[in-house]
Amino acid sequence: MPPGKRPGAPCPAIPSAFNRFKFYIMQETGSISIHTENIFPIIKKFLYSDHEIFLRELVSNAVDATQKLKSLAQLGEYKGDLGELKVRVTVDKEARKITISDHGLGMTAEEIKKYINQIAFSGATEFVEQYKEKDANTKDQIIGQFGLGFYSAFMVAKEVEIWSKSYKDDTLTAHWTCDGSTEFTLEETEGEHAKAERGTDVVLHVAEDSDEFLEAGRLRGILAKYCRFLPIPIEFEGELINDTNPIWTKQPSELTDEDYKKFYQELYPMSADEPLFWIHLNVDYPFNLTGILYFPKVKDELQFQRNKIQLYSRQVFITDEVKDVVPEFLMLLHGVIDSPDIPLNVSRSFLQADAAVKKINTYITKKVADKLSSLFKQDRAGYEEKWSDIGLFVKYGMLSDDKFYDKAKDFVLLKNVDGKLFTLNEYTEHIQANQKDKNDNTVVLYTNDAEHQHSFVAAAQERGYDVLNFDQVLDPHFVGLLEQKLEKTSFKRVDADTVSKLIEKDDTTESVLSEDDTKKLEETFTAAISNPAMHVKVAALSPQDAPVVITQNEFMRRMKDMQRTGGGGGMQMFGAFPESYDVTVNANHPLVSKVLADGGDQLAKQAFDLALLSQGLLKGEALTAFVKRSTELL
Repeated sequence: MPPGKRPGAPCPAIPSAFNRFKFYIMQETGSISIHTENIFPIIKKFLYSDHEIFLRELVSNAVDATQKLKSLAQLGEYKGDLGELKVRVTVDKEARKITISDHGLGMTAEEIKKYINQIAFSGATEFVEQYKEKDANTKDQIIGQFGLGFYSAFMVAKEVEIWSKSYKDDTLTAHWTCDGSTEFTLEETEGEHAKAERGTDVVLHVAEDSDEFLEAGRLRGILAKYCRFLPIPIEFEGELINDTNPIWTKQPSELTDEDYKKFYQELYPMSADEPLFWIHLNVDYPFNLTGILYFPKVKDELQFQRNKIQLYSRQVFITDEVKDVVPEFLMLLHGVIDSPDIPLNVSRSFLQADAAVKKINTYITKKVADKLSSLFKQDRAGYEEKWSDIGLFVKYGMLSDDKFYDKAKDFVLLKNVDGKLFTLNEYTEHIQANQKDKNDNTVVLYTNDAEHQHSFVAAAQERGYDVLNFDQVLDPHFVGLLEQKLEKTSFKRVDADTVSKLIEKDDTTESVLSEDDTKKLEETFTAAISNPAMHVKVAALSPQDAPVVITQNEFMRRMKDMQRTGGGGGMQMFGAFPESYDVTVNANHPLVSKVLADGGDQLAKQAFDLALLSQGLLKGEALTAFVKRSTELL
């Protein structure tokens, strides 16, 4: 029997040039039976928009082959020496080659035919047909059906070789070659070109338009991005790339606070602040999910950075676009999520919403709410210290998710102008005695700028009213939400009306003016102000109240506030809301009586400008005229 000949194996002629070194035990050439001339342009154009992920796919395959061998050894099905289980990536710039080598299961020629040729190409035909008939989202609906990951190599390579030797006894090296067409060559070989040990080498002959991937720095960056936490050591140019046992794969009982903080700095080396606290996720039913979510300090701004949560699948980095897995408001968190159960599209570039994703979404929301509730109950003082950093986050969650609202209503805090914090129930109790109107509704007063609205806040406090501080960017929307949720409760900004009208009660103040005097006074101030945006009315207020009070209608002001922060009830189509103010002239104030007695337009103008000045509304030429007039009056 000729050297290398196995019983039952064909023995094709041996080319003389290789007689001493190489024996072709099995050699096969052929073409793939598909209906498209070349599948690889399809892969390039539709499946993998980002060419760099070829390295993620090939290294992941090598890791899978290595882990499978470890599993067989643990089960006793492989009794050989495992040796050094490592994946090596090398680049030869002059030869224009990138090689990914593993010491895993390896493949026989028959297995290459099964796993490399048949599955991928037959599935590719079906994919092309489906893509022709459906819209551009078709490719996002067929994950895992075709085994196309290996073929991402052809995005950067003009030719790909596989050299593989199976872990099974009495198997030869299999050599597969394809130039990106539907033609391939597959042979069994031994001798000089055969692999001495089990495992697989994937050799990419880099195309002329992909020179960037022959640069060591470029490859190192890709490996660091996608492979930094793979469970098998990844070596590139003698350097170990990855941490094979990241902390999210460990039990919380094994970890200290310093471990969590150190990992946070590894993920976000440019972050100046430590995380406030974190949640360690670990569930295996009804889905598999691990990970760590950190609560950063959230500043009061609208432009949130939403790409801070990294999604992994079996420790392979997939994406930082996790909007389908993580609820919108939780996008403010940082950290990692790892789940093999999250469905991805065929290129693993996009998430697909399905029942599993919804369950994971719900689970994460619950875990976050439970963590916040636990912190509030166990350490109220510590929770209050963190409130300025997490308040925006909690309010955002309540606005975004009804289930989160139901839990958060017990630990959301309201802060008054004196700096004291209350839960919703505590605050309702706090103002019950003094802030109910004639219809027995609770009236919550608030300011969105305590300094600017100081005169209104002071007037309210003189009446014994409490005033909340709602000065965060989401507060206009949050006030509306609370008004919907809380029964028999209304919210009014302190400058929405005169203090005596903010909480209307049965005890009203009588006017000292006749009906004719009231009308005359209204005409005098209207003429003195001469501004159609200012609507004058005369009202009977307390003599201690200001002579003129400028307020803005609560509804219109609230809609303007929400419009500025992206809300406004869909009213953007009508353009900006016009400025409109109510000017209340206090019929019972001595200065107003003097205006009426003297018929002084100048005095009326002066009283009005004082009201403008108190709110920072007096500017430019009007301010200059006011100063000049004040000097003359003095």
